[in-house]
Amino acid sequence: MTSPNEQAPVALVTGANQGIGLETARRLAEAGCTVYVGARNPDRGTAAAAQIGARFVALDVTSDESVAAAAAQVEAEAGRLDILVNNAGITGPQVDVHDLTAAGMEEVLATNVVGYVRVIHAFLPLLERAAEPSIVNVTSGLGSLARFHDPSTIESRAGSPLYAASKAAINMLTVRYARRLPGIRINAADPGLTATALSGGMGHSVTDGTDAIIRFALGEDRHLTGHYRDREGDVPW
Repeated sequence: MTSPNEQAPVALVTGANQGIGLETARRLAEAGCTVYVGARNPDRGTAAAAQIGARFVALDVTSDESVAAAAAQVEAEAGRLDILVNNAGITGPQVDVHDLTAAGMEEVLATNVVGYVRVIHAFLPLLERAAEPSIVNVTSGLGSLARFHDPSTIESRAGSPLYAASKAAINMLTVRYARRLPGIRINAADPGLTATALSGGMGHSVTDGTDAIIRFALGEDRHLTGHYRDREGDVPW
């Protein structure tokens, strides 16, 4: 666990016990942040936090009670939140389009979209106590309508309609929140195709996949708001 440091940025990453979330948390901790690893499974979350020198907070983004308890823990221990990385997400049913159902859509939206709103709402008071608060919403190029209509891109050929729709919703949430909350920098980061359990191990490294997140949180893009970027730069909406 990191030692308390009032000057160090306080960061929370949801869905951080593996993959992009864990690598994001590791890089933030490496940069000197006090990092909270948010995860539903306490065993996996505690192990992940110990691995990178972070703190574990039990956090299920589909539960009001869980998110409220996580916010209370961060408030009691740190008093504020400088960086929120909304990362927890699911792919949802990977089935033929004829077999997609409303229940499947509800499941995806509950985590990928409603979960982001739930976490932002609960942690907004702590973010507003920070000097330069930042929210990074992890999205996907699959949420880009421009890339979908460009036959040269992988996004035009791949991806579940349900998952892609949830990421498009995250993009719109990002720009609307950014406009309504001018005191907080709020951006959408596209990891690209990254080799995680979610992608079946296909794609570039998790370090490459977290580049845009880290740039928004701490790097050269930290002063931007309302932007949609991957590690190469702006992604077309």
